[in-house]
Amino acid sequence: MASGLALAVYGLLLVPGAILVWRRPVAALCGWVIGLAAHNAVMAALYGAGVRGGALTALQAWKEILLGIALARVSLDALRSRRLAFRIHPADILATAFALIVCLYAVLPQGWLDGSADHSAIGLALKHDLVPVGAYLLGRSVVLRRERLVPLVWTLLGAAAVVAALGLLDDFLVPISWWRDSAVVDYFHKHLGYEYHGTGGLPENFVFNNGGDTEGFYRRLVSTFLGPLASAYMFVTALLLAAAYLRRSRSLISLCALVAAGLLFTFSRSSLLALAAGFVVLAFVTRRWWPVAAAVLTLAVSVAWVHVFPHVAPQGKWTQQDLVRQRNIAEQNPGASGNAGSIEEPSIHNHWISLREGVRTVIHHPQGYGLGNAGQTASRTGTAIKAGESNYTEIGAETGLLGALLWIGWGLATFTGLVLAARRTGWRAAIGIASAFGAALVLAVQTDVIGDPWIAYCLWALAGIGLAALPTSQR
Repeated sequence: MASGLALAVYGLLLVPGAILVWRRPVAALCGWVIGLAAHNAVMAALYGAGVRGGALTALQAWKEILLGIALARVSLDALRSRRLAFRIHPADILATAFALIVCLYAVLPQGWLDGSADHSAIGLALKHDLVPVGAYLLGRSVVLRRERLVPLVWTLLGAAAVVAALGLLDDFLVPISWWRDSAVVDYFHKHLGYEYHGTGGLPENFVFNNGGDTEGFYRRLVSTFLGPLASAYMFVTALLLAAAYLRRSRSLISLCALVAAGLLFTFSRSSLLALAAGFVVLAFVTRRWWPVAAAVLTLAVSVAWVHVFPHVAPQGKWTQQDLVRQRNIAEQNPGASGNAGSIEEPSIHNHWISLREGVRTVIHHPQGYGLGNAGQTASRTGTAIKAGESNYTEIGAETGLLGALLWIGWGLATFTGLVLAARRTGWRAAIGIASAFGAALVLAVQTDVIGDPWIAYCLWALAGIGLAALPTSQR
């Protein structure tokens, strides 16, 4: 009953949405900006309401369906006009080459590469790697006038502010016991296949472990994304886009202040560093000094926040089962530190070890292991993980050194093109997109940034749009 009702409502919403995207492909981007921010929370709620299995998987596919429709429309337009909507850029060639390598590795027998991924893992990895390419090409095919992108930027900032507000309210008003008993645990474990061992079976990064087994833990902002990192990535993007449109506007300043507070309570130190890097890009593009000051301030706040956070963050207590697990972890990692600024803090240490081992894997096995053998894709399908955390090493472990070089080349070519387009045109949207994309490339060093659908769809589509920036006189 629940599944049938959910699918009926889904159809009523999807059909008009699909028609709108067919008529105006850029509408897909608007839908992703808002829809992907709420996606995980809605899907977990539907799981709790009894929507399971294939029905829930079909509901999750709305984002891929919109991407497919939008790409079909721009492809049809290109065939009819017998020309592309954009002038070919080196980044386009690298993106296409990367997509071809991914498709090749999807059909190569895993036995040839010493991989062990099954068809399910290969399918998930194929989607993971190709979605940014599809979103980017859609962005390249949609040429927008300046005034048409301003409302989208405001929509993005407004959505980020709502996510931040809900996350802060959750942190301070909703006890962690509610999350332990919610459908989120089973949604992640039973439907998505993740093996999380955080408090009550929640993802480990729902909280920050202060290192003591009796003192409890500190809550991190997870909001509708059901994760602090995905929330933080959206906040960084929103803040950098807003900075490009900086003006004395009370509404803009208020929204930015709320989003910045949300970013702090995600306690994502890498995101703060990426934000600082984005401000440096902003300074270079605009040739102004204030973004440099903003970058320095961001770094200072990130250092200070490590010491302030434990005094202001909401706290929670471990369950008895949690305590047993914490003691076992402490015995296995005797040198670990609960100090968030220490190199021995588990999160920092694990990121560094994962990056180092991932680089070694790519160097010693340059042909790659095939799709589905790295990162969260391998984790959720029970495949031996050859590399994790960093997008660069994960892609290298799957598609070999050539695939990694194409991915890196595509990213750098896109970033360089965005910076040049922003400096040439002075288009504020292009300036903000260049800054946000640069921040994402920094984040990708230590995390699977495109594993976050909001970034993969929204930011990579915006990158395609920004790369086609036109001079002011043509907009």
